[in-house]
Amino acid sequence: MAPGVSDKRQFKRVVLKLSGEALREDGSQDNISPPIVETMASQIKEAYQGGVEIALVVGGGNFWRGISASNRGMERATADYMGMLATVMNALALQSMLESLDVPTRVQSAIEMKNVAEPFIRRKAMRHLELGRVVIFAAGTGNPFFSTDTTAALRASEIGADAILKATKVDGVYDSDPMKNPQARRFEKISFHDALTMRLKVMDSTAFSLCMDNNKPIIVFDMMQPDNIRKALVGEPIGTLVSSQPSEACPAGI
Repeated sequence: MAPGVSDKRQFKRVVLKLSGEALREDGSQDNISPPIVETMASQIKEAYQGGVEIALVVGGGNFWRGISASNRGMERATADYMGMLATVMNALALQSMLESLDVPTRVQSAIEMKNVAEPFIRRKAMRHLELGRVVIFAAGTGNPFFSTDTTAALRASEIGADAILKATKVDGVYDSDPMKNPQARRFEKISFHDALTMRLKVMDSTAFSLCMDNNKPIIVFDMMQPDNIRKALVGEPIGTLVSSQPSEACPAGI
């Protein structure tokens, strides 16, 4: 298991990946729900007060999804750049709410926009974390054709994070879609190798390969349950741990 990740999952530094869609209230016309952002920020604050160094990556799907626009005829690179700009808006919303709760933050953007965010500089981001600031990475990798999952994997590798915490709408990794198969089996732990062999959709292939190559454990958990973000950040056993360690027994033939 990677340094810093034990059976108790005690972390010093983590990257929390949040879905942009999760910032929108179901059925609402508003792209960002302040109450939802406040709930997230409050849980992040609790973990921050416990001494965890926290970096955030947030998607932009509540505003725009580049690949969806591309499928409808828009040129892919342009659509992806628009999606990167959407992540900046979400990053600023999180920053505003965190700072209203007295949590110091810095937004670093992979696309230069000096009036609203610092440029991404790896060593500067690490120094912010050491000084007790939450760093929010915005604008993806700065390049089209890469997801915010890949951004999380890349930034975690760059800053030496102990793990990536992927907040989703399901409570872990299953051997099949639990929404379609009531008998789907949830794993508490699974290896990178077995996740690949079983073709489980933990992250997109580029992000997953980065995590595997750089031995960055991934914890997939349900962010919709109260207090789960805080639990994941402080290392309480939650969701599914994907790592280089051997898996639980897998189905026959795997």
